Amino acid sequence: MTYPSSPRTEPTRHRERVSYDRATVHAVLDEAVVCHVGFVVDGRPVVLPQLHARVEDTLYLHGSTGARAMVTARDGGLDVCVTVTVVDGLVLARSAFHHSVNYRSVVVHGTAAVVTDPAEKAAALDALVDRVVPGRMAGTRAPDRKELAATTVLGLPLAEVSVKVRSGPPIDDPGDLDGPHWAGVLPLSTVAGPAVPAPDLVPGIDPPAHVTTWHR
Repeated sequence: MTYPSSPRTEPTRHRERVSYDRATVHAVLDEAVVCHVGFVVDGRPVVLPQLHARVEDTLYLHGSTGARAMVTARDGGLDVCVTVTVVDGLVLARSAFHHSVNYRSVVVHGTAAVVTDPAEKAAALDALVDRVVPGRMAGTRAPDRKELAATTVLGLPLAEVSVKVRSGPPIDDPGDLDGPHWAGVLPLSTVAGPAVPAPDLVPGIDPPAHVTTWHR
């Protein structure tokens, strides 16, 4: 299954790296911890880092009810470009020009709309918490009415979306292959250190398994 291509999702460079495969798109969205949301407010471009959660073919974002993006979205939605990137390695070539990065990146275009249905909003917020640490929602107090009222949730359909992947070793010019410089890939990964308890945590409460076993 693939997403349809559109003028906004068709690349101008490295077309061989682009895919519209749903499974690949979903895997990158689900693995990345942070997305970046670009939009225009008062004629000026803004790009903000946010947490996100995918539920089937909808990407959910959230923010304070008074935030500019959330206020703007109330009037017919917010036109956005959302990007998500997972960096897998630093590609070190023999020449400075051919240095690169191994990555998996998703770009989503569309109109994010305010989620007004209470059940969908609650489910989206649960998904956002569990997206950060799977299983975390069961280990927390659920939001109360005041907290729900202070939070706006946006839903962005995954309709105009593409994924771009770069993998493998550096691609050097033939004339540089016999040169004296080292070339290769420096793999990168996100790992969690030991859990650090809050200073005011009640004594005797140990970190649950969903905290101690977290991994990207």
